[in-house]
Amino acid sequence: MSILDFFKQKTNNDSLLASILPQDIERASLMTLEDVIAPAAVGITPQALNLSGKLVRTFFAISFPRYLTDGWLEAVLNLEKVFDVSIVIHPIDTAEVLKKFQKKVAEVQSQINVRAEKGFVRDPQLDAAYRNLEDLRDKLQQAEERLFNVGLYLAIYGDSEDEIAKTQTEIKAILDARLVYLKPALFQHVQGFASIMPILDDKLTVHTKLNSSPLSSFFPFTSFDLTADTGILYGINRHNSSLVLFDRFSLENYNSVTFATSGSGKSYAAKLEILRSLMFGAEVIVLDPEREYEYLAEATGGRFFNISLSSAHHINPFDLPKPQPDEQPADILRSHIISLVGLFRLMLSGLTPEEDAIIDRAITETYALKDITGHNDFSSQEPPLLSDFEMVLSGMEGSESLVQRLGKYTRGTWSGFLNQPTNVDIGAKFIVFSLRDMEDELKTVAMYIITHFIWSAVRRELKKRLLVIDEAWWMMRSEDTASFLYSVAKRGRKYYLGLSTITQDVDDFLRSPYGVPMLTNSSLQLLMKQSPTSIDRVQETFNLTDEEKFLLLESGVGEGIFFAGLKHVAIKIIASYTEDQIITSDPSQLLAIKKARAELKEAQQP
Repeated sequence: MSILDFFKQKTNNDSLLASILPQDIERASLMTLEDVIAPAAVGITPQALNLSGKLVRTFFAISFPRYLTDGWLEAVLNLEKVFDVSIVIHPIDTAEVLKKFQKKVAEVQSQINVRAEKGFVRDPQLDAAYRNLEDLRDKLQQAEERLFNVGLYLAIYGDSEDEIAKTQTEIKAILDARLVYLKPALFQHVQGFASIMPILDDKLTVHTKLNSSPLSSFFPFTSFDLTADTGILYGINRHNSSLVLFDRFSLENYNSVTFATSGSGKSYAAKLEILRSLMFGAEVIVLDPEREYEYLAEATGGRFFNISLSSAHHINPFDLPKPQPDEQPADILRSHIISLVGLFRLMLSGLTPEEDAIIDRAITETYALKDITGHNDFSSQEPPLLSDFEMVLSGMEGSESLVQRLGKYTRGTWSGFLNQPTNVDIGAKFIVFSLRDMEDELKTVAMYIITHFIWSAVRRELKKRLLVIDEAWWMMRSEDTASFLYSVAKRGRKYYLGLSTITQDVDDFLRSPYGVPMLTNSSLQLLMKQSPTSIDRVQETFNLTDEEKFLLLESGVGEGIFFAGLKHVAIKIIASYTEDQIITSDPSQLLAIKKARAELKEAQQP
């Protein structure tokens, strides 16, 4: 059943429809796609259609200028209005065209000769027409060009006549300035709407003959978009429904930041990018503060490490990265000692300059006890533990306060995580470190240790990797963790590493002295729904217009603004059904999935 058949059923004005609908159309016996998408009611007037309360007015182009520049339609496509554009192209047989061209060329040549015989002044228009006809005929003859009947149709939607009139005035003003003139399809809005719909049925048949060159300027996807030839699908451009397809590893750096309020879909977007990145060969490592990525790791064959005080998984902060052929052991050791001093500054709630010096000397002596110095190859040496460091520290003058504060990490409640040899292997394609069960006081410390451990692994072998840090504001609260995160952002490109930081606490992130520098070192930024308390700071940081500011305030789940380099577009995150089942964080969906898995497991049991 066609849409016109639907109109015939839904409209009582049979006398009007009798003149515009095909006769003797058999009624469809089965429901078709047209039945599903058709409106509930249709009203037809000479001025517009009324589709279930929504007014539609159709227009067609009647005239085009002699020259059409590339992107002339872009200004219309970029309007923040609701309308549809249809470009209908009918090829014309070249052989028939050449016959008519020969006659037309002869007519123009004859007029030029007659004027010359009568002694009239040369007519530049006739001369130009002759040259253009000859040039086009040569190109048609050599198959460099083809001729087409082209129709340009627009359908404007609105809730009232005033809304449609306002949009109509705006569009006509843009096109009139380009010498493209529109007319409304009076008494033909049924045919006009049918011509607009993507059913390949041109019922208006208002055409203009154009050759290939000007027709190429009609290319519709010239509005601002972020569609590349390679990369992964991030979502749909909300403005023109084009694909936001991008490869972060093709940019000057591979880093990204995501700002959004809780429940706006930021983790959902991150998991979707992870899933698609895995399909293209990237290895992914995630710091997960809420155990949201566990099922994704299970579904993709990755490894999940639950880091807590009672966990069986441990990372020894004294582990040293293996020196590469172009690195000196002394430089590796010195850099790691500096990182450990920063760790103890976190663990011990700050250090005085005297304590800083004592800690630095104690770390050096602790490594020396294990025969680890900058003068030998320590790659095969067993690294010391935190208890070894405590023993060395207790024998140094002025260390009483430090030893007392360190005791809870070596002998007290918090000793289970730090004072153990490393037993974590991150040799899989997808790795998740969950910190949900770690005490809040230790989360920043744990994130610092894990990111250093990951950084050491990244430097050992050059691979395409993505490091995702969810709720990154935890690390931005401390200067030591924030500075290390910033150094990873700056140096990651050398090791083919992209850093993706995600946070809901925008103020905590931007208040850090390393917050804005991390933004400038991130080629990709994703802004999703923002709270009214932080939107002004976000607007100032990203130089957003007032329209973009309100877009972020009013965005739904999975909607926002996607920045890539100097370009940005409004985006809608879209996932397939299978992807959604793997990455969803919706509690109701998770319960339903859990129930279905339990029922399946029960059914499989004998």
